[in-house]
Amino acid sequence: MASKLRITILEPDPERARMIVDGLCDAGDYSITIIGDETSLNQRLSELNPDVVLVDIANPNRDTLEQLSLASGAASRPVAMFVDRSDPDLTKAAIEAGLSAYVVDGLHKNRIKPVIDAAIARFNMVAKIRNERDAAKAALADRKTIDRAKGLLIAAKGISEDEAYSLLRKTAMDQGRKVVDVATALVTASELLK
Repeated sequence: MASKLRITILEPDPERARMIVDGLCDAGDYSITIIGDETSLNQRLSELNPDVVLVDIANPNRDTLEQLSLASGAASRPVAMFVDRSDPDLTKAAIEAGLSAYVVDGLHKNRIKPVIDAAIARFNMVAKIRNERDAAKAALADRKTIDRAKGLLIAAKGISEDEAYSLLRKTAMDQGRKVVDVATALVTASELLK
């Protein structure tokens, strides 16, 4: 059985917080926590470790967006923000802060669940892209290290590029290591010998 989605709501107005909770309860079974003020927000969210953060704020500014993004861990969980009004600069700042959803004049009981679903979907999509980018960067770094090690072997042994790679691969297989690990060790050793 899947565990309940843990949602933390940042809302100072008890009446609006109740409306959000009611909207969530009508839409499903969630574990809901309400934070009524921003005091020690970072610590409290760290302790709660929610799956999703919902923020309702009447008139955000750039500082508020940055603070909420940092405190709520927008890079590690979906964050949806409801605002009463906005402008293009604040919308852009919200997106740059990593918020998964930025909804203007959207805090209506029947819209809360669809906004959460959209925020989760967008967060997952961005996380997948971020992971793919990081994997591509790591693969490129590994490739550069292997190429550097091959260059060292070519210079030291007077062999071809294919022979240098075969030597790296054979050494890796003999030692039960990855080719990139052997290449890294060779590059590191060559730097020590300079």
